[in-house]
Amino acid sequence: MNPQPLLIVEDSTTLVIAYQEYLRHEPCEVTYVETGKEALTYIQKSVPDAILLDLGLPDMNGMEILKYINEQQLPSSVVVVTAQGSVDVAVEAMRLGAFDFVEKPFDGQRLLVTLRNALHHQRLRQRLDIYREKFFRNSFYSFIGASHAMQLVYQIIENAASSKATVFVTGESGTGKELCAEAIHRHSPRRDKPFVAINCAAIPRELIESEIFGHIKGAFTGAVAERQGAAFQADTGTLFLDEIGDMDLDLQSKLLRFVQTGTVQKVGSSKLEKVDVRFICATNHDPLVDVQEGRFREDLYYRLHVIPIMLPPLREREEDILLIAREFLRKYTEEENKSFKGFTPETEAILLNYEWPGNVRQLQNVVRNIVVLNEGLEVTIDMLPAPLNYLSHKKPSIMASATEGLPAKKMTDLSPPVVRPLWLVEKEAIEQTIEFCDGNIPKAAALLEVSPSTIYRKRQSWETIKKS
Repeated sequence: MNPQPLLIVEDSTTLVIAYQEYLRHEPCEVTYVETGKEALTYIQKSVPDAILLDLGLPDMNGMEILKYINEQQLPSSVVVVTAQGSVDVAVEAMRLGAFDFVEKPFDGQRLLVTLRNALHHQRLRQRLDIYREKFFRNSFYSFIGASHAMQLVYQIIENAASSKATVFVTGESGTGKELCAEAIHRHSPRRDKPFVAINCAAIPRELIESEIFGHIKGAFTGAVAERQGAAFQADTGTLFLDEIGDMDLDLQSKLLRFVQTGTVQKVGSSKLEKVDVRFICATNHDPLVDVQEGRFREDLYYRLHVIPIMLPPLREREEDILLIAREFLRKYTEEENKSFKGFTPETEAILLNYEWPGNVRQLQNVVRNIVVLNEGLEVTIDMLPAPLNYLSHKKPSIMASATEGLPAKKMTDLSPPVVRPLWLVEKEAIEQTIEFCDGNIPKAAALLEVSPSTIYRKRQSWETIKKS
């Protein structure tokens, strides 16, 4: 285990000598400074895992350093050293984020235990941050999404990026296939080299061969000069062939030779030229169906289908819908100089319950439409464009009272009110929301602004109440 950096801020020579003796056999790399100014200079350059901070410094109160660490959210566990009778100061230090405090005078064992705990805590926090960064990310390059399905996509991209192996991306239109290709390129050793994208469905068949492989002067009518195709432009970088399932079969055979040999022959030329590209291709079709129906060469499919990535449709990423919508709202509000801060709960309910056939691209367009055409602090249901505006007339409001549907109490009824247990009212509200969401607990949790685990825990407690 590498020694952990520890900063000791102490102006007393006697105490510094004592610390050196106490820490002589500890697996930490200790740095000593005498003043608050020195401490701030040090942590601005390098943040230690733990800090032993004396509050009575010659040039400032150590609390100022603690406040700075707290405000900057520096990843360091701070142990405050206080004098006798200053426990109230220690409490304030804990409020400002101190890990623990040691009251003077102290013995060596108490100090060691506290510092060991602080360093161990920081080591665990670092591991947790790495774990969260790897498995619980809200975004990855241009992707937005924290769902389990997207965590798997991020993981595959990370693992595949360092290789030269061909990646085959599939997914419905609007799921972000080009974003996936860009993420692979940006995470790869070729990140500083060209990334060239060709949409095979958007280029006329008679021109696509020239677009990919280039042509020499006079190769065909209109070829007034030699042209470097995408294959040459992407040399040493990445070539992304989007909607490859729409490529003509004759061109597929030429692409197969390119993939197998790494050589390119320009249209009208007899010369083979070597290029070095990493291939990423994508389609919104089922490629195996295209192979079975004769629209896609089987040998090309197996040559390209080395690392498959399937991008899930937005309807299968329900917990990502509001995350994405809020980010688009923030982005376009800033671009258009508007004042939007969020969505009303009713609007969020409609966003969550829509199927999104156009996936993330459709959600992006909806939010941009709202921001451009409307004003306000919150996005309300009357701002929703078609077809979402029709859902507001079909879906019941999830903000209705938990007692909605019960017989109304007459104004003339002077009998005492019926008081029900709070847990029962809460239970009815949660169950109504779950029913509104067709049994989908994560979606219900998002609408109720609680975590899914809270709902699961409460349901268990209701079962316990029933049995008692």
